Amino acid sequence: MPLSPLRFRFLVISLLTVSFLGALDNTVVSTALATVAGDLGALEDMSWIIVGYTLASTVLLPVLGKLGDMIGPRAVFLGSLIVFIVSSVACGFAPSMGWLIAARVVQGMSSAGLQLMSQTIIAETTTPRQRPKYMAIIGAAFPIAILIGPVIGGLITDYWTWPWVFWVNAPVGIVAFILAVIAVPHLDGGGRSRFDLAGAATLTSGLVSLVLAVTWVVDRQQTVAATAAFAAAGVGLAAFVVIELRSASPIVPLRHLANRTIATGIVISAIIGIGLFSITAYLPTYFQMAYRTSATVSGLVPIATVFGMLVSNLVTGWLASRSGHYRVFPLAGTILGAAGLAVMAILPVGLPLWVPMVVMALVGLGTGAFMSLIVAVVQSAAPRSEIGAVTATVNLVRQVGATVATALIGGVIGFAVAAALPGGLDAATLTPAEVHGASEAIQAQVAELYRDVFAPIFFALAGTYLVGVVASLLLPPGRLSDDPDDIPSAAPPRHPARSMP
Repeated sequence: MPLSPLRFRFLVISLLTVSFLGALDNTVVSTALATVAGDLGALEDMSWIIVGYTLASTVLLPVLGKLGDMIGPRAVFLGSLIVFIVSSVACGFAPSMGWLIAARVVQGMSSAGLQLMSQTIIAETTTPRQRPKYMAIIGAAFPIAILIGPVIGGLITDYWTWPWVFWVNAPVGIVAFILAVIAVPHLDGGGRSRFDLAGAATLTSGLVSLVLAVTWVVDRQQTVAATAAFAAAGVGLAAFVVIELRSASPIVPLRHLANRTIATGIVISAIIGIGLFSITAYLPTYFQMAYRTSATVSGLVPIATVFGMLVSNLVTGWLASRSGHYRVFPLAGTILGAAGLAVMAILPVGLPLWVPMVVMALVGLGTGAFMSLIVAVVQSAAPRSEIGAVTATVNLVRQVGATVATALIGGVIGFAVAAALPGGLDAATLTPAEVHGASEAIQAQVAELYRDVFAPIFFALAGTYLVGVVASLLLPPGRLSDDPDDIPSAAPPRHPARSMP
């Protein structure tokens, strides 16, 4: 039975609020990291506040996706929201770093459920043609969180105390929970079939080992541990593939890779993590060193990138829903992203900052053109009983791609800079302030060094977007259906004169 207009609006507001909470959590916390670590007296473990959260949210995606298909996305969504609120409160009361990291792991696990079930519920309550518009609205939570999260985190840390970075999730989460109880319809699962425990265990162990390996590989003191982790990841993931191919109810339905829409969509989704998310963390350092800007000014480039992504995400979602056509957007977006990153590779240092800002904004525009849309397209090709698992796979390859590429890029930058620094500068203690205080000749040398180090990285990332161009060309053409028979479950009301709400 169709949802009433009011109930569907409540549903979208609830899902957007919850998605925003999950996306905002990491960006807000990052600003308060140093304060939190100092108060708890464990500066050496500071990175695990982020790593634990990210690791848990990544490895739980396929498990929660399959669980949503079995028992229904509403139950997983509401359960994840309750756990997210409780773990947020626990984070704020943490008396030690161990407590905080453990609570962050639980928080990350629940965040995976919020992110994934929001997309699955949209898929279950809209037609394929309506889906891009609403998927874009939900997907807007991520770029908005990147834009305002650090500011909010800084204000909370400066004017309240760091526990409120976590506690602020509770009142907002409770409001979102009340809205969700009212608005999210009861969506039937596929039945309580046998859960793929072996697949879940091998995939989790393989992914945990892989993420730890790429995290440790940049640290020369962790070479042995990284090698062992890579070996464990290889064994775990190989065992997972064998198990999934034999399982009657696999946690990741590998057989769907034979579907060209799903296979190419997964490749296109991975481009976002590998090609853009991986480099944004290093852009401020690049501009502080190569363009000799302050830390504040260097942040304008990633802001321009994310803003372009936000605008394009919303516009293309609306256009795809209006026309039903979708193939042109990932094709144009990957071409624009490849061209922008190639231009970044050849830009000389010393140009006005607005030049790379415009170029990276174009990369963001290109990426936003398919960021949420490709999820909706893949969902449209998936069986109703496995929408959660397929949606989880799309998100999983994006996050794993971003994690692996980020670690590799960090290792390349660290090694290349250390090998070519001018005499008198130590890579282990090098800061932008130290470079800015050096002689003009040293500043020019460091600027050229960073340009030479980053140029091949930009070219390599442009190459990943070219892979996306090929995948977009292979994406089967067509139009998203607006047939009510293609609605997996309940759907928003259809206006008589239009095919979309």
